Amino acid sequence: MTSARIADYINANQFDEPCLIVDTEVVRENYLSYAHALPDTRIFYAVKANPAPQILSLLAKLGSSFDCASMQEIEMALAAGATPDRISFGNTIKKERDIARAFDAGIRLFAVDAVAEVDKVARAAPGARVFCRILCDGEGAEWPLSRKFGCATTMAPHVLGTARDLGLEPYGVSFHVGSQQTNLDAWDKALAEAAWVFDAMAQQNVYLQMVNLGGGFPTRYLRDVPATEAYGEAIHGALIKHFGNALPLTIIEPGRGMVGSAGTIRAEVVLVSTKDVEFDVRWVYLDIGKFGGLAETMDEAIRYKIRSRRDHDEMAPCILAGPTCDSADVLYEKNHYPMPLTLTVGDEILIEGTGAYTTTYSAQAFNGFPPLRSVIL
Repeated sequence: MTSARIADYINANQFDEPCLIVDTEVVRENYLSYAHALPDTRIFYAVKANPAPQILSLLAKLGSSFDCASMQEIEMALAAGATPDRISFGNTIKKERDIARAFDAGIRLFAVDAVAEVDKVARAAPGARVFCRILCDGEGAEWPLSRKFGCATTMAPHVLGTARDLGLEPYGVSFHVGSQQTNLDAWDKALAEAAWVFDAMAQQNVYLQMVNLGGGFPTRYLRDVPATEAYGEAIHGALIKHFGNALPLTIIEPGRGMVGSAGTIRAEVVLVSTKDVEFDVRWVYLDIGKFGGLAETMDEAIRYKIRSRRDHDEMAPCILAGPTCDSADVLYEKNHYPMPLTLTVGDEILIEGTGAYTTTYSAQAFNGFPPLRSVIL
């Protein structure tokens, strides 16, 4: 839902191009919700979700740590006020020179998922802590992750054992249950795998300390999602189930769940047309599409809540598309989207729940369109 502060800003301003407006008060509320639901877990905000300096500074002041995917994101987190001990280099695919730069900046926590990555960390960041990411199937996620990141659970002891042999500190295990995960049991299955790795390493006299529970925490789009408290209860129960009284240190990496609900994109209708007299489903073209920041509509995985001032009129299904000269720039075609029949050129459109993964997915100048503008309140 668009916050009152965002609605006031939109009503008070004129727009020539699509614009994302983010309410930092909603970000604050989301952070406090995670801290309350998982009080014994450290929060590492996934910077890639929205790296706006105002958001990073707010979270740093609230006590958040940061999950960074690149040296550039590390520099952003440091500039926002985070100390090196509150930063994780969480990408498992890193250039060795970036590992060295991060180490020189004081970063001591690195993700790995392969022996070759361990070799790089050992050379560039001697003595650093490493955690091994294991694969998850992502069942129940609206935006499932591929096998690009993570290794088989049975390989993790070898990866962590190699880290020990090369002078690194095997610190823990991480996983990601898939983005926009609405299945509360997803963490139970993943924690069972993590506990197996802990046991396997203990047999090598290596005692891991930390489980990185990853991201996956959702924001609300068209469908309701479980409350943050429900995730906290499910995760706590799974931890006790698989680790008993020897609970590990835990961290989470919310991105979408932290900032998604804080943002609304103000866009407008560019064209309403039909393609065939025998096919009466309208095509509604907006001034924003996949290349303007809505890349997560790929395969129609994420269905945003879209509102207009005409929503009290009769609705009918339509095909929603973006403005660029690329045939892939269609948002919803397989599953038509209901929009007012009275919708016309120039009408204002609000796309809600867009605070995450929109500015960072926006193309620099595809077809000459400028990147998505952002206003942080």
